[in-house]
Amino acid sequence: MAFHPFSKKQLQALSWWCKGSPYEQYSAVICDGAVRSGKTMCLGISFISWSLSRFHGQAFALCGKTIRSLRRNLVVPLMPVLRENGFECTMQLSENMLTIAACGRENRYYLFGGKDESSGALIQGMTLAGVLFDEVALMPRSFVEQALARCSVEGSTFWFNCNPENPQHWFYREWIVNAPQKRALYLHFQMEDNPSLSKAMLERYRGLYSGTFFRRFVLGEWVAAEGLVYPFMTQEQFCPVPSGVFERYIISCDYGTVNPSSFGLWGEQNGCWYRLAEYYYDSRREGFQRTDEEHYTGLCKLAGARRIECVVADPSAASFMAVIRRHGSYPVVPAKNDVVDGIRQVAAALKEGQIRICDTCPDAMREFSLYRWSSDHTKDTPIKENDHAMDDIRYFTATILQQDAAGCYAVAAPRRTGEYDGLV
Repeated sequence: MAFHPFSKKQLQALSWWCKGSPYEQYSAVICDGAVRSGKTMCLGISFISWSLSRFHGQAFALCGKTIRSLRRNLVVPLMPVLRENGFECTMQLSENMLTIAACGRENRYYLFGGKDESSGALIQGMTLAGVLFDEVALMPRSFVEQALARCSVEGSTFWFNCNPENPQHWFYREWIVNAPQKRALYLHFQMEDNPSLSKAMLERYRGLYSGTFFRRFVLGEWVAAEGLVYPFMTQEQFCPVPSGVFERYIISCDYGTVNPSSFGLWGEQNGCWYRLAEYYYDSRREGFQRTDEEHYTGLCKLAGARRIECVVADPSAASFMAVIRRHGSYPVVPAKNDVVDGIRQVAAALKEGQIRICDTCPDAMREFSLYRWSSDHTKDTPIKENDHAMDDIRYFTATILQQDAAGCYAVAAPRRTGEYDGLV
């Protein structure tokens, strides 16, 4: 792996613990700020180097929102760098453990996912000499504090990195605001702190986000979400249905009984997914509710004679998914449903041209102009109005587009009963 000279901020992250540093006796380091600023890689190299210079035969924890994201964002990029610099790295997948050795010393590094309140139980009972949290702002406080409590070895320290979130977030208020009292070195990163980013790449990332996400991920600010969720989706952003052949078709569904149901038909052409048509049924507007079977009829009409690869459905719509499975015509996949992360993915996909909304989808166009953040600044929450097409678009992007990007999308073959397993 080729390295450019490190920036001053990156060198601070790499060397703050070294002998002679003014921060040598600090208990923690916090790196936050813009995406693509190099903070994750520098903190990972620094953490491993520190641990092997201070300890031998000890256990450490590497924590991410999930073990899969931790491997993708930190472990997989880090291991070649370590090996090229003389570290011996062995991954034991069955135990989610790395063994790393250098200069006659060896330590164990356990991988943990902190996705919800129950995750803290996974790390209970361990004795650790240090812990690194990758994207700590995405983890529940209970998990983080349980991991910190495990660091009972003399000389243990805490390592945090994250992109900014809401300024009422517990980590910002507890750790960043109080960094001096906690003897924590706080390093705030900008994109310009990563010398490997060219001017063209800097401009690309600046153009990728807008509104709240621009201020957080590009400027590195802890700001509250406000205004339109997708302020850049003006009338000019919607396109006609393109001519030519589509290679794949998928339908995404947000299901409602009292609330509207919104289904989107997606077609892939030349690497871009177009939302070609929609089924949108609002029982309040129409004056009566439809049954699951009637919604399924609408789904079939939307699909027409096309070969539908799968239907990505609202994960809470158990009865509707059961109807789809019973008919056996379409594989059905429960959608990923992390709202804020999904909104960010949709915004990036729209900005990069990975997905486009056709002007044959009037209800989606209407909702883009109305979908707003809640005025509750204590957390990031969009208002639960005008969000049904927004949800089905988010389900598609978070479930299909992200799986395609990871290169691991698959739909299981039907069982004899007509049931489908979905994504694996």
